[in-house]
Amino acid sequence: MEQRIGSSSQPLEGAGFDPAFVPGITPPVSKVSVSKESGSKESGSEESVSEEKDSDETPVEETVVAEQAEQAEQAEQAEQAEQGDDETPDGPVFEAADRRARIVADHRGVRLALDDQECEFRWDEIGAVETETARFGKRFTVTVHTPDRRWYPIEIEATARSLFSEWESQLDAVLDAYFEDGESES
Repeated sequence: MEQRIGSSSQPLEGAGFDPAFVPGITPPVSKVSVSKESGSKESGSEESVSEEKDSDETPVEETVVAEQAEQAEQAEQAEQAEQGDDETPDGPVFEAADRRARIVADHRGVRLALDDQECEFRWDEIGAVETETARFGKRFTVTVHTPDRRWYPIEIEATARSLFSEWESQLDAVLDAYFEDGESES
């Protein structure tokens, strides 16, 4: 007779118990694979355990490959959309970046990127754009506010504090050219 070590209860699923769980993005742990592993352990055959582990790893690898292919396809579509925008007006453009963060403001709107995360705001989605410089250090913060009371800050580390005034003037030129405050509506 075999005895199991550990709890006989099943683990809970969801973001409250698994910090890597994101609904809709990460697949939940398959209950079928959990039951296969527990069933094979009860039978006591080590060969069947290794065979099932190999079969369980294959779908995970296929899922990862499928996700990478989907991301590559999305990147190609975004690239084609940018290339398809040949009617770029001759207006001001603000662009600042460091090793992790990047901000671009032009005729299409404001795009923020931090590491592998990106977001894009069209000019009609923006309620306000705020800039802030650190009292000490070389961090330039740009915050995009939306009409639904959400804000999205990004910090760019400058190579020198003298860039702050240049960045402020470039961003002001872009905002003056493309951003409408809503004052002309009255």
